[in-house]
Amino acid sequence: MEVSVMSSSQAKICKTELGCRDLRSCFGKTNDQNRTFSRKPNTVSFDSQISRLRKAGLRFTVKAADSEPILEAKSSTSSKSLDRSRLFVGLPLDVVSDGTTVNQARAIAAGLKALKLLGVEGVELPVWWGVVENEEMGKYNWSGYLAVAEMVQKAGLKLHVSLCFHASSEPKVPLPKWVMKIGESQSSIFFTDRSGQHYQGCLSLAVDDLAVLDGKTPILVYQDFCENFKSIFSRFIGSTITGITMGLGPDGELRYPSHHKPAKSGTITGVGEFQCYDTNMLNLLKQYAEAKGNPLWGLGGPHDAPTYDQPPNSNNFFNEHGGSWESTYGDFFLSWYSSELVSHGNRLLSLASSIFGDSKVDVYGKVPLMHSWYKTRAHPSELTAGFYNTASRDGYEAVAEIFARNSCKIILPGMDLSDEHQPHDSFSSPELLLAQIQTTCNKHKVEVAGQNLASGAPGGLEQIKKNMLGENPIDLFTYQRMGAHFFSPEHFPSFTKFIRTFTCRQLSKRN
Repeated sequence: MEVSVMSSSQAKICKTELGCRDLRSCFGKTNDQNRTFSRKPNTVSFDSQISRLRKAGLRFTVKAADSEPILEAKSSTSSKSLDRSRLFVGLPLDVVSDGTTVNQARAIAAGLKALKLLGVEGVELPVWWGVVENEEMGKYNWSGYLAVAEMVQKAGLKLHVSLCFHASSEPKVPLPKWVMKIGESQSSIFFTDRSGQHYQGCLSLAVDDLAVLDGKTPILVYQDFCENFKSIFSRFIGSTITGITMGLGPDGELRYPSHHKPAKSGTITGVGEFQCYDTNMLNLLKQYAEAKGNPLWGLGGPHDAPTYDQPPNSNNFFNEHGGSWESTYGDFFLSWYSSELVSHGNRLLSLASSIFGDSKVDVYGKVPLMHSWYKTRAHPSELTAGFYNTASRDGYEAVAEIFARNSCKIILPGMDLSDEHQPHDSFSSPELLLAQIQTTCNKHKVEVAGQNLASGAPGGLEQIKKNMLGENPIDLFTYQRMGAHFFSPEHFPSFTKFIRTFTCRQLSKRN
């Protein structure tokens, strides 16, 4: 395959003598007859033939010559990084779905070329446990991901790899087949809620050190996976691969799966549910209660907590005043629940740090932005997710400490969210929560990276700029995610303008 890119003009921007490439390319309209990227924002789907695309002087010509992409840059403009932040773009979640092939490799190569010309530093690649080690334990298939790494290297971009030990619902990427087979007879390897519903998107943190996977503990299985990755990708690590994110739970984040499904459009997000009812979590709770001298408190989670979609005041536990969360029992349970999550995070970050610490790459972990109900005293969405953070208690101190202890950086999503666009009745404040976590990270000297939500938020690009150029420094920002919306005429010109904002800011600082 050969990709060539021609630009008709180069402009001086930001009153500097250096020119910024004005890219206003769109990758075609997404309809049934002529589709480039699919409408689903996290997946990639292309027609078998890619036609010449023209807009505002930029032409992409893609020809299939062989299975390997040959990229020849014809732009004299080099990629510029920010003094305070590097900008990456996430590749489609299903860029590799069967372990062997790169889905629509020619179009992905064209997308990489476009990003390179824009001045983006690199791309983020999700690497799925359920793709690489799908058939049996210890049998790995990295070939599709190796092909992506080679494409990124040839495009002159950097690569950030996210090791995903969770499942995805859209696109559908389950846990490995051999793990799911074990789960059929041992459902306690999964998180369980009060009604007995199992969450099969990741393993329960309570089995981290239990030999439940054909005689091995999950920690040992994750270790083997990471070590094999390090060996196979050794020629890229430290050069092309500059960062690795260690998956920590649902959607890769350090949290409990307290919200199985997102709130329906037009409805307020509920408080979620505590996930402590699988056999192994209950055993840990029982041991903790007995050690504290209150064995009756170890029989289960709070009986007066609401269900997933209910607001805080629908039951007594999260009541603004006089709720059980403020009682001695509430402190007992929330301390245990959050400490188990923090311990799990520490185990995985320690594992990643020990494996990759000498590899000249940065190691990251992702912490969610559970911003609904933040303006209440109890912060129920954070409590059910495992963060003992209330109006009178900083629940992120312990989280920042484990990142600092393991020399890891923290990724915070939702940097495109503003308070202005949140439903009033949800008492939400993504801006205040983000500021709180950043302040705590700064206190512990933990560097912060950011992401936006893949779904896109009103005024998202402006909010991202506000966060990246604000007082709290951002180590790395990863824009999520390459797909139909990203390359559409409605979005791509805005993203191009967004990129120029930072490229020109960098150039002006150097002059």
